[in-house]
Amino acid sequence: MKRYGQLIRVKPEKFEEYKAYHAKVWPDVLDMIRQCHIHNYSIFHKDGLLFAYFEYHGTDFEADMAKMAADPKTQEWWDIMMPMQAPLPNLAAGAWWADMEEVFHTE
Repeated sequence: MKRYGQLIRVKPEKFEEYKAYHAKVWPDVLDMIRQCHIHNYSIFHKDGLLFAYFEYHGTDFEADMAKMAADPKTQEWWDIMMPMQAPLPNLAAGAWWADMEEVFHTE
């Protein structure tokens, strides 16, 4: 299992709409997340930043992310979410959320 942390900005005028959508995430989107071996997925908000945390339990992260990106229902969801978000500068090529480095963990 690998833990992931990611950051992105949420547009202030879109935050309440973003929260409302996430209070009722579409079942097909949730199913695809599970199919792609993602568990314990959470998104937190503070001062216009969204922090996402999830655990990946698969063996080929890139293939699972490609599968998710190819899913029509996920694409539809992203088409709604993306205009509400503002990526951070200096992202890796093709990235939307900024990946974070894990510097500490305890169990």
